[in-house]
Amino acid sequence: MASGGAAGGAGHRRPAGEPDGPVRPGGPDRPGGSGDPAEGPGERAARTATDPAGSPDPLAAPRDTVLRALSDMSEGFLSVDDTWRISFANREAARILGAEPVRPGTRLWEVAALGVPGLEGQCRRAVAEGRPIGFDLTRPIHGRLYHLRLVPVPDGGLGISFVDVTDRRLREAGQPPGAPAGERAARMSELTLALAEAVTSKDVVRAVAEHVLPPVGADGLVVETLEAGRIRVVDSVGYNQRFLDRVDGLPLSDHTALADVLRDRTPLFVGSADEFVELYPKLEYLSDNSPSAAWAFLPLIVSGRATGSLVISFAEPRSFSEDDRTLLTALSGLVAQALERARLFDVEHTRAQGLQRGLLPRTLPSLPAVSAAARYLPAGRGDEVGGDWYDVIPLSGDRVAMVIGDVMGHGITEAATMGRLRTAVRTLADLDMDPDELLTHLSEIVGDLGYDYYATCLYAVFDPVTRICSYALAGHLPPVLVHPDGTVRSPDVDIDPPLGAADPPFEVHELRLPDESLLVFCTDGLVESQDRDADQGMALLRQTLAAAVTRTGYFTPYEATDTDTGTGPDTDRPTGTGPRAGRLDELCDIVVSTMLPDHARISDDAALLIAHTRSTPTCDVASCSLPEDPRAAGQAREYVRSQLDVWGLDDLVMSTELLVSELIGNVVRHARGPIRLRLMRSRSLICEVYDGSLTTPRIRRVGQTDEGGRGLHLVAALSRRWGTRFLADGKCIWTEQDLPGKP
Repeated sequence: MASGGAAGGAGHRRPAGEPDGPVRPGGPDRPGGSGDPAEGPGERAARTATDPAGSPDPLAAPRDTVLRALSDMSEGFLSVDDTWRISFANREAARILGAEPVRPGTRLWEVAALGVPGLEGQCRRAVAEGRPIGFDLTRPIHGRLYHLRLVPVPDGGLGISFVDVTDRRLREAGQPPGAPAGERAARMSELTLALAEAVTSKDVVRAVAEHVLPPVGADGLVVETLEAGRIRVVDSVGYNQRFLDRVDGLPLSDHTALADVLRDRTPLFVGSADEFVELYPKLEYLSDNSPSAAWAFLPLIVSGRATGSLVISFAEPRSFSEDDRTLLTALSGLVAQALERARLFDVEHTRAQGLQRGLLPRTLPSLPAVSAAARYLPAGRGDEVGGDWYDVIPLSGDRVAMVIGDVMGHGITEAATMGRLRTAVRTLADLDMDPDELLTHLSEIVGDLGYDYYATCLYAVFDPVTRICSYALAGHLPPVLVHPDGTVRSPDVDIDPPLGAADPPFEVHELRLPDESLLVFCTDGLVESQDRDADQGMALLRQTLAAAVTRTGYFTPYEATDTDTGTGPDTDRPTGTGPRAGRLDELCDIVVSTMLPDHARISDDAALLIAHTRSTPTCDVASCSLPEDPRAAGQAREYVRSQLDVWGLDDLVMSTELLVSELIGNVVRHARGPIRLRLMRSRSLICEVYDGSLTTPRIRRVGQTDEGGRGLHLVAALSRRWGTRFLADGKCIWTEQDLPGKP
């Protein structure tokens, strides 16, 4: 309902004889019924044609005479029975609408030429109110505009006549402003155009508010749909939230006014609050909570189904003229068609966005070496989803992989492809592949999808011990580096072709990062637009980052607290946790608002990922070289005892000794040197054993009588995680153990 009062209508009708309120169908006072002195020859002919034998009118002509007269009329004429099936059509109607579509027995709504929004509502209103209704079709037939006259008959049928008014309406279009016919035509034309451009349900409501409320002097409207027998408010104008909350979710059976309107599919016009309460006393609480004083309750009918209601409200009591009723009924038909189309879009778009959100990380991890924050902005047109993605992936040895990519194109298919690539990246990253090798595998995956699939990607790996970030580019923009002193630069490197189009190998680039620096990654939607190319956009991004770092005092020293987690409240704005996570969020917001000030009008998706990198303190890393003989295990145990004593990790001495003994023993027995042991104290205790062999250690099944083969079972039992990564000159077997007192 609009602006308050009753959000729907039916159930009771105003008794006959009260002209401004709803009229109960039938009864001796029904216009066009028996004994109506105002009935004209056309109405009598229509009534006789649909029910000649049952008419008590002494002037009724014999059936054959009436049908011959109607057949030869210069105007088109149809008659329908109480099931809305055509019972008669004259020659002119067959010429206008087509002989086959108007054969007897065809339902009126199945005639393609009459598939005009609002026609069903007008027909039902004519029958319900028991009086003739005339209106222009809102869509020409064969280039000609027709005026329809609907004449109800006693048996519930209807006579419909067609008059060509094309020339008359063209003349009326030249009338001075304020001419009723010209105004109505203009309103219908403007609303039709606005509804055709509406994409979402809210767009439809805005179009109605702009093009319907001012011309009819209304000040409120609400659009409601039915879901599982309950009323759901789509959107409204002129309502307070308290009232909408009372209506939204209300069972249809409790809202007798709306139930009647949807059951009868007939508009209801209520001229005052007193009249509404008289008709629906149980709904007085709705009227009391509404500032409105008059309402038009219009059913939304699509393909013979009542899908919801459009309620237009007025601040002052009023009577509804025939022009008002006809115009509003016709408008409701246009709105019903547009809303149905928009709701289908809303459902599909919501599913698509849900799919995309489900494929992107809900939160980004805060790791010892990296804290990160990200933003994803879908294209402002709102009709499609895209294929941009990003991720932060923990690797062994406290290293971190950072990835950002963009599947070319928009739509569900591209979003699904993005999900496949993101999953593939995480799987390949877990194998500790170098950036060039990972992009090679990823390009093969894209190539297998077909010739029409391409994607850009940047994959980077940051090692906090060496402070080196190695990365490879497949058609993607390079990263931007922000130094702790506020200096911003972007490396000048060659970019390999996109995934699916590139031939390996990919080139690996390296950046040596200062401690506590920022790495910024983005997709082209953030920097490119109709007004700037990629180079101009990257220059603007660097300027924006320099200003944002200064403005926020990002690198200003401060004292972190246990509660400084920086977790973002919005799951669509994932963020890491850690001392500077809150400032990272602020940086992201500044960058997005500066680069894309009018987000609603951007034509491409945009993704932004900002990572704060930290190096591992030298005091938390210890390593030693070991001989290639059985003495290596003993020396390793001694080194472990000494170093863990320095770190105060005596509780881990025994388990760590067992781990390094087993790993180094395997190297001595099955691999080759040189052998090196490295210990790292981080959120966990990391033990790494390096050797010069490319053989892969595997856990194998052992029997109860086997004398060996249980070493890696012991490693797996003592470690939280363990694995192998391969290097250019050998491999590293690593383990992670939880620190005492750490979760």
